[in-house]
Amino acid sequence: MSRPRHGFLSEYFTGVAAKTLSAVEADPVKSNQHEFNGSNPLIKIFGEAGTERHPFQATMLYLDENGDEPVVASSWVTWYDARAKSAARTGRSEHRLYFPTTQVSQCASAGDVLFIARTPDDHVLVIIAEAASTISTQLQWLFGLTDLAHPGFSVRAELETEQDRLGFAASIVLEQIGIVTDLSDETYLDEMLRRFGPAFPKTKDFSAYARETLPDVRPMADGADQTLMAWMEREEVLFRTLEKHLLGERLRQGFLREDDPDVDGFLSFSLSVQNRRKSRAGSALENHVQVILGDLEVRHSRGVVTERGNRPDFLFPGGIEYRDSSFPEESLTMLGAKTTAKDRWRQVTKEADRINLKHLLTLEPAISEKQTDQMRDSNVQLVVPKPLHRDFTLAQQAWLMNFADFISLVRVRQGA
Repeated sequence: MSRPRHGFLSEYFTGVAAKTLSAVEADPVKSNQHEFNGSNPLIKIFGEAGTERHPFQATMLYLDENGDEPVVASSWVTWYDARAKSAARTGRSEHRLYFPTTQVSQCASAGDVLFIARTPDDHVLVIIAEAASTISTQLQWLFGLTDLAHPGFSVRAELETEQDRLGFAASIVLEQIGIVTDLSDETYLDEMLRRFGPAFPKTKDFSAYARETLPDVRPMADGADQTLMAWMEREEVLFRTLEKHLLGERLRQGFLREDDPDVDGFLSFSLSVQNRRKSRAGSALENHVQVILGDLEVRHSRGVVTERGNRPDFLFPGGIEYRDSSFPEESLTMLGAKTTAKDRWRQVTKEADRINLKHLLTLEPAISEKQTDQMRDSNVQLVVPKPLHRDFTLAQQAWLMNFADFISLVRVRQGA
């Protein structure tokens, strides 16, 4: 078996299948008859069962539109051929996949999408995603299984095509199902250690360094959308590289105090890692947006306090004009910058009372139509870098704004 390519889905999965659950299927999933009959397409993932039953350790997840955390259960699945005993005589097989009752299976409803993925270490990930939810749309996009109108399973067992290459957007989706991607590149490690030492630098300094490593990428030449994506992708690679080294050093020190496990110390360390990742990504996006706006000479203010102590990420032309009641409201613009939208998009609706239509920039791919409809109804205009537009439906693409178009709108309002 060939070694999976670094930076592709094949590094994490040997195969994946998906299907939309019908009403007939959803009820058995909830009850005691947890078998998918006629699952021969899954042979591409699990192989011919033969006369044996093949159990696999499994993790099951249920994800919905509004849940902050998925419902998770440790379980197992069994792959077998129900007609194995008569196969030699009849030449027929009927493969089935069995799994027991869990809190996850009891969440299933008709229209939900079932994903079954096998990992290189023979673990099975069973995901049930709420019908028409953003995570359902994103997983279909991630795995390249977007045509689920037919009743059977759609299967992919080769995950090393160009569409399977992992980038910043894909890592956002994978982390929602508990897969932490390794986007590191040791090429840059020695230089970062010489520059920053064995510690994480300030986010602003790290963002500046990321841009330095791409000296030929500039918004005037490459456009605002391509530049923003390139800078964000590079900073993510650099951060994961430095993080991998620094965390490895800390883990090698261990978490023992006089031979007793330092549980509190470990939990504190783990929490700090998660918080750093979340806060750094958001700050990096704002840092790069600010530099692009400056390079293109777009007047703006960052983090100005408005009503009720809110702080919009960016105000145009600035805080002075916003506070001037005589300044025309139609010339004011605000932009929220969030790496992921989720329910946080609602925050921007309250951040600048004088501005009716709020703009929100995000790098999250394949947001559901249900959620973008909610945004539109709430006077939130979604701004997504142009390279990510293809991950949305045609109807959504007609409404989406890219970053360059947003900048053009601001320029017009500023008389530039």
